Amino acid sequence: MAKKQQEKKEQPKTEQVIDPLQEQMDKLPKDVQEKIKALKKKLDEYKDEILKKFDKYIMGISLLPPPQPKEGEQLDKERVDLLILVDDRDSQKMSKFELKDKLSAIMENIAKEKDKNLFPQTVILSELWQNCYDCKYDLLPLIAMGAPIFDRGMLQAIKIAEIHKNMVLKKFEKYIVSYVLAGSLTQGRATPTSDIDVWIVIDDTDVKKMTRAELKDKLRAIIIGMGLDAGDMTGIKNKLNIQVYILTDFWDSLREANPIIYTLLRDGVPFYDRGIFMPWKQLLRMGKIKPSPEAIDMFMHSGEQMIQRVRARIREIGMEDTYYAILTPSQAAIMMHGVAPPTPRETPEIMEEMFVKKLKLLEPKWIDILRKNIQIRKDLEHGTKKELSGKEVDDLLQNAEDYLQRIKKLFGQIEAIKEENTVLHVYETIVTMIRDCLRIEGVERVSDVEIVKLFEKELVHTGKIPEKFLRILNEVVKAKKDYENGKLSKSEIEKVKKEANELIKFIVEYMQRKRGKELERARIRVKHGNRYGEVLLFDNIAFIIHDKDQEEKEISKAEIEKDGGIGKIQKSSLEELEKYLATVEIPPKVFIKQPIFEDLKSIFGKDVEILLNY
Repeated sequence: MAKKQQEKKEQPKTEQVIDPLQEQMDKLPKDVQEKIKALKKKLDEYKDEILKKFDKYIMGISLLPPPQPKEGEQLDKERVDLLILVDDRDSQKMSKFELKDKLSAIMENIAKEKDKNLFPQTVILSELWQNCYDCKYDLLPLIAMGAPIFDRGMLQAIKIAEIHKNMVLKKFEKYIVSYVLAGSLTQGRATPTSDIDVWIVIDDTDVKKMTRAELKDKLRAIIIGMGLDAGDMTGIKNKLNIQVYILTDFWDSLREANPIIYTLLRDGVPFYDRGIFMPWKQLLRMGKIKPSPEAIDMFMHSGEQMIQRVRARIREIGMEDTYYAILTPSQAAIMMHGVAPPTPRETPEIMEEMFVKKLKLLEPKWIDILRKNIQIRKDLEHGTKKELSGKEVDDLLQNAEDYLQRIKKLFGQIEAIKEENTVLHVYETIVTMIRDCLRIEGVERVSDVEIVKLFEKELVHTGKIPEKFLRILNEVVKAKKDYENGKLSKSEIEKVKKEANELIKFIVEYMQRKRGKELERARIRVKHGNRYGEVLLFDNIAFIIHDKDQEEKEISKAEIEKDGGIGKIQKSSLEELEKYLATVEIPPKVFIKQPIFEDLKSIFGKDVEILLNY
């Protein structure tokens, strides 16, 4: 019995969820609480009754603040004012005003049956929008101050837009031409989760202290920030999409009848207007604004352009995404085993030799997947394969996922093999990589004794590598000594491995970035006619890419002569260039001498141009 009581005592307590509204209610006096509960019950009954009668037509029901009493009258504390927003777009049997009068009478009768202190005010949607068209905005702040008790999305949209509009006008009124509600809400497709779309036109015709683009960017950033504040103030979670236009750009689009602007004008409802939006809207209704041939042509061809982009993206999945998804981890496995990362085309052979034949850790089918992936990229790059089918993309993705799972397992197998000699392996790997890193910085023949000192001097103190990696290097050196003396525990080995991997990853990335920057020093970009080419200059050889945009690139090579000019040009290939890049040491400085300018003319033609800051 005592044991059961102990177990019961030790059971964790269930965390109680606190209702913030109930928490506030609890702080009120008891009589006020009872009054609010009674009011809520009445409102719920009234809401249920009218929804039962007019369900699909009721857009929202909101509790309004009490009206200000007229002079000499006292505030009626028992009075409860409601606003009922009704969708009248389907009304065909009677006029809008007849519909409103009929609905108002029904709503009032139902209210009297429930409670004589309920005073509903019925507003039809077309009346609300027409008031906005006529620059009569008195209903908007009324809705904004109300507390919705039922809403299909329209009341909260008006509330947040009205509050946001007032924030914007308070700060930038002299610049604001129009503030307009648009999107699904004004098109009759609103739902409680709909985004709330507004667009704002800024007058830029009198801007003198900054460019029009600067004005737009500056005001846009502040206005969007105000939208976030409005969401926090109201507690409305729906996304407020804010589009900001400057008047001159909007006018240009209007003259061309750009379809996007066309839609904004057709469906938009102004919450603020300085007499510009409604004339535009009326001209549109009268058919005076018509799409230009250029706008029609642009939208006619947009579909083809989208399809081309989709095809290009699918090609990119095969050429880049799945390719690097399995290539990079493969090279990581090779590096983990202590071998420098090979070129992409050499990776399958090294993986096969090392992990299939020699160590027997990997099954041959995974090498087949790697080879196939590399071959597809090559075929797409050279144009022998024009595009990928959906099934091929699915196969590539599935193979990549399966391959990655297997490579993760391979990492564990490699770790198990090297467990006994981990510290020495980590030390040798890091020292080798730091030597390579220092060699890139121009420091040759570094001994083990000097490695830490030169790493600190050439890389850490110059700000090229963070100082924390010097601490990791010192710990690796110390761990090697402790390991040789038999003083290193398994937990310490794991710690050294973890920190060393961080250092290795950083050095690899540093060398890759450095290599990329070095390659830029050796590259001359040119334009000839409508085509773009490149010349890569190394110590004694130059590679020429005649057209960068050509699918199957034409590549040549030539020796660099003593006077700096380009010698006899021979045919080359992309494979030869990649193989050369994998082994060549790029010179620290590349000088372009006068003869090469004449050679560029003979290679690319007299109209050749050298591109700077490309």
